[in-house]
Amino acid sequence: MARILVVDDEPFNLDIVAEYLDEMDFDLEMVESGEAAWAALTRPDSAFDLVLLDRMMPGMDGIMLLKQMKADPRLQSIPVIMQTAATSPEQVREGLAAGAFYYLTKPFEGEALQTIIRSALDDMRTRQELSANLADHTHALACLREGEFVIRTLAEARRLATFVALLGQQPETLAMGLSELLVNGVEHGNLGIDFAEKSRLREADCWESEIQRRLALPEYRDKAVRLRVHRDATRWIFEIRDDGPGFDWRRFLDFDPERAFAPNGRGIALSRQLSFSSLTYIPPGNTVVVTVPLREAGDAEDVL
Repeated sequence: MARILVVDDEPFNLDIVAEYLDEMDFDLEMVESGEAAWAALTRPDSAFDLVLLDRMMPGMDGIMLLKQMKADPRLQSIPVIMQTAATSPEQVREGLAAGAFYYLTKPFEGEALQTIIRSALDDMRTRQELSANLADHTHALACLREGEFVIRTLAEARRLATFVALLGQQPETLAMGLSELLVNGVEHGNLGIDFAEKSRLREADCWESEIQRRLALPEYRDKAVRLRVHRDATRWIFEIRDDGPGFDWRRFLDFDPERAFAPNGRGIALSRQLSFSSLTYIPPGNTVVVTVPLREAGDAEDVL
């Protein structure tokens, strides 16, 4: 059961959220201020899976609380959904910069809230699985200098990401970034599921089942995503290529306020910000090249 901390200074809004989520299997804790939320988050027994956070509150507002969470190693990985009436591009950019990668506009419908929560929890579970799997491959890449891998499915994309991420200095963030790009190659590149269609599928909670359906169709059976890995004197270079026609990647390199309220569309920007030294798409957009530094010599956890 997912534990969710709901933060809003208006008791009426807390009641609405509780009503919207009544039929879902969540353990909700409600607080009415940023200060109370911080106390709940930092309790010794605190273990929240998600925070639904009001932006505009007296005292410690949502932005202040979010910045404190992202500065605390114990809390920075908890996904935060910002609920707000402040929707100007500047205000949205401020929230995105602080770490709110999910947005809801007040007033919102129950279905929209449920969709965003499912999306955020799915993303969190995927990252936890990637982190857990890293430990299984610690010594597997000891002799690798160059290699090529071929995948077709989401599960293969995630397993491959956790495997090759051990080459980097920060395997957990590298695994997240590579997984985002490989999954994008499968769903968007090979299967033609664009941003708008993925949003609709996520809202209907049938995204992965639609991917499985398309993978079985004759027109998609021979399409694959290829990851080529090699190194030079200072860095690892990862080249990811799918069999699709490409896309306009420029719209997705930065966090766009116009997409801040959608349940998807931030993976490439997040990966570029957190996972790689560089990220470059090659026209027409079905090939992306990313780099990370080599592990430092003498690192106790160096797999090379």
